[in-house]
Amino acid sequence: MNFSRITNQSFWGRLIRLPLKLIPKRMVLPILQGRLRSRKWIVGSGEHGYWLGSYEFNKRLAFEGEIKPGSVVYDIGANVGYFSLLAAVLVGDKGLVYAFEPLPRNVYFLKKHVALNRMDQIEVFEAAVSDQSGEAFFGLGASTAMGHLSASGEISVRRVRLDELVRTGELLPPDYLKVDVEGAEFEVLQGAREILAQHRPIIFLDTHQRDAHEPTIALLGELGYSFEILDGKPLPETKELIARASDLN
Repeated sequence: MNFSRITNQSFWGRLIRLPLKLIPKRMVLPILQGRLRSRKWIVGSGEHGYWLGSYEFNKRLAFEGEIKPGSVVYDIGANVGYFSLLAAVLVGDKGLVYAFEPLPRNVYFLKKHVALNRMDQIEVFEAAVSDQSGEAFFGLGASTAMGHLSASGEISVRRVRLDELVRTGELLPPDYLKVDVEGAEFEVLQGAREILAQHRPIIFLDTHQRDAHEPTIALLGELGYSFEILDGKPLPETKELIARASDLN
């Protein structure tokens, strides 16, 4: 059930959320739905939709329908690890998940969730993915899910380029990318052009800002990708989609 569709702006939405406020933030609860059902989750790491199993419901269903055992998944913008854990369950013991997250608070919970669920196939990179390597400033944003690279950012983070990491053998090439980086999608994919051209991974993509959406779509189109919309909106307006290389259709 997609609990997140019940808006907190309605009377019933506010009513059913009242008991959730009583749950201690340090409590560890089982996730209630999907392929992560019964896996352990720290309540205070993020919104309740995570352990309720309704967080980004359409993307979760798409993940569960697409990712195959033994695959390599890059979770770029891993936050506190929901999709990293889901990818790890789907790829199994013979697969790999590389989880990229620059915000120290999120990395803390990401590593805690990996340890709680004993998911050794997840490797955590405390770094922001971009089209350059080195150090960069990172803006914290209005919430722990809204941070982004910014020249006026409050903290300094490591910045990595995916093509470079694959070329040097630090990463295996991906079968799937999940990219959710609050407006820096173009830079992530620009820094992975060799990977996209040679290995043709399937991409789960969120584009949060309209000025980032158009160049990102253009880049993928240039590389021979087509698009499946997950939120029911036209391509120019969507923020949630799957990109597939044409030779995989």
